[in-house]
Amino acid sequence: MAKIIVTDKMAPNGIEYLRSKGFEVDTPFGISKEELLEVIGDYDAIIVRSATKVTHEVLEKAVKLKVAGRAGNGVDNIDVAECTRRGITVVNTPEGNTNAAAELSVALIFAVFRNIPQAHHAAKNKDFRRNKFVGEELEGKTAGVIGLGKIGSIVAKKLKGVGMNIVGYDPYISDERFAQLGIIRKENLDDLLKEADVITIHIPKTPESKNLIGRRELALCKKGVRIVNVARGGMIDEDALYDAIVSGHVAGAALDVQEVEPNFNKAPEEQDYWNKLLDLDQVIFTPHLGASTKEANVNCSLGVAKQVEAVLNGELVSAVNMPHITGDLNKLKPFLSLGEKLGSIYFQAEKERINKIEIIYSGDLVGLDTKPITISVVKGLLSTIMNSEVNYVNALMKLNEMGIELIESKTSTLEKYTNLITVKIHRKDRTLSIAGTVFARDSIRIVDFFGYQLDFEPTQYVLALQNRDVPGIIGKVGTLLGENNINIAAMQWSRNSKDGKAVSFVSVDSDVSDEILEQLRSIDGILKASKLYF
Repeated sequence: MAKIIVTDKMAPNGIEYLRSKGFEVDTPFGISKEELLEVIGDYDAIIVRSATKVTHEVLEKAVKLKVAGRAGNGVDNIDVAECTRRGITVVNTPEGNTNAAAELSVALIFAVFRNIPQAHHAAKNKDFRRNKFVGEELEGKTAGVIGLGKIGSIVAKKLKGVGMNIVGYDPYISDERFAQLGIIRKENLDDLLKEADVITIHIPKTPESKNLIGRRELALCKKGVRIVNVARGGMIDEDALYDAIVSGHVAGAALDVQEVEPNFNKAPEEQDYWNKLLDLDQVIFTPHLGASTKEANVNCSLGVAKQVEAVLNGELVSAVNMPHITGDLNKLKPFLSLGEKLGSIYFQAEKERINKIEIIYSGDLVGLDTKPITISVVKGLLSTIMNSEVNYVNALMKLNEMGIELIESKTSTLEKYTNLITVKIHRKDRTLSIAGTVFARDSIRIVDFFGYQLDFEPTQYVLALQNRDVPGIIGKVGTLLGENNINIAAMQWSRNSKDGKAVSFVSVDSDVSDEILEQLRSIDGILKASKLYF
């Protein structure tokens, strides 16, 4: 059974779930980098939060790793590009802590305007001079929201509810979405900065967003602006922010994240971390609490556990390092299975190299997101010829490395079936076609095998035969298999009157040895015999 290591503390429900499914789960919370490097080679999966860094160095040692899971949203502590290169699936729980992060953002906006933490600290030290903590009201002020994804949208709605005017900057969100949220779009960041009384950040950390707000941007802001960041550290130039607060241009900041963060497990007397922003009374610091609610911990823990389980079971998930999947994955599942089976046929039956694969979707499939099915076809195609693992993450990359062109097309025209996947394999001398359909909800059928029409349900062990279309072949095949105690479960034959040949798919209950396969090939009239595994 697969082994999983969980290196950062998370709610126990996810760990218990994985153990209930038979996985071996180790939980060395707070493990050091050096210790992780020593043991990571034993594990099939790693689950982290924000503290553990899954770096290139760690991945080099992770020879068995199939999936890296992040119990939370951001994955900047995981080397996603290196995971993709190695075929390691990266999963996260982008919605598990959405509300928690949004609520903390709003709470910090209230706190930074009303000096709540500073007043609390003073009161705890018997300083009740309330005139020191005169704040400002949110009503009528303007909030500038950078990033209108799930978290940013919730923040905007909540701030709108307390009477704030909302302006937003997000080049990827439609005008219709801005209108739905009742937010004024700013076409560029500079315009937002000039107008906002408070700026709150809700975008992923990328090379482009590093130091998104620096000296130039802070100079554009209103005098007295406040800045809140519950997203990721490093998007605000901390030196520039310090100087802007000291000068009085920025009235205050509330930061849940920093560019360099402390060790969250050390006791105060052991802590060697410092940030000069901590010296400023105008700055509120919280120790990366964005996802730290009971509800978020439970949601993220169970969510990442189920994602990791699915990957280890070979299922398709909506992973970070895969094309975004729209629509219902459950609806796609039978087509994913069909696609992989269609892709697996060619190299099991033929040995000639190919230069192009064309996948045509017909009928009802036109309206679905077919990218995952395309990946399944490629996964099936390459899995039969590669020693290294081919999965949903690396299949397209490996196909590209082989120099094989991939074409995907759709057509609504279809007569006989409600849906059809056709895989055309182009090689130097000819083009071969394989097609299949799904009946009802999940009944898979192969309906075209290299130009021969049939109606065959693929099972685990199948013999694919081509023979001259002459009497007696079926009897000879049945006799040989019977003599070797191999039971035939089903058989489908198809003939082609143009060339006098026929093909058959013979479903058998057990594997057929290479020796028996050679005996089949030696039968007079048999032209080809291949084993297919589905």
